[in-house]
Amino acid sequence: MSCELKPLAYQVSTPVTSSKSDDNVEIEPLSGNPFFHILMLRSHVGSPYQLVIPAKFMRMLPYKTVPVILLRGSRSWVTSYHGNHPTHRRFDTKWRLFVADNKLKVGDICVFELMECEDTLIKFKVQVLRGDFPSALLDKQVGSRNNPVVIDDD
Repeated sequence: MSCELKPLAYQVSTPVTSSKSDDNVEIEPLSGNPFFHILMLRSHVGSPYQLVIPAKFMRMLPYKTVPVILLRGSRSWVTSYHGNHPTHRRFDTKWRLFVADNKLKVGDICVFELMECEDTLIKFKVQVLRGDFPSALLDKQVGSRNNPVVIDDD
């Protein structure tokens, strides 16, 4: 099984965990490739560091274990996709390196855009949407289900 996607040229590097993060990575528009998003929960960003691929999306991926490259900004991380389980398919625990280097927290959202999908390699471009509420609104009691807060950068 192989996805019909245009391969992108990225250089794979082994990331080094440090206190310096890629906080300046800008959010980019999606390119039109298939994608999914996951709201980070405790099991994603802490032990057991288990990230299960959504059922609707896993049908696009190979039914076997394949190396995965996660791309964010100018960096890349290598993990594995375990696609041979009948009910759930997931990344292995090397996913924790991406979590640590990007300082992911409960409440953050990761958008995984499928950039390349072959029987021998899968590449995802990952965008991180921080779950932090804007500090300008923290002290205000505004917004509700029927009257949501809208943030406009104009």
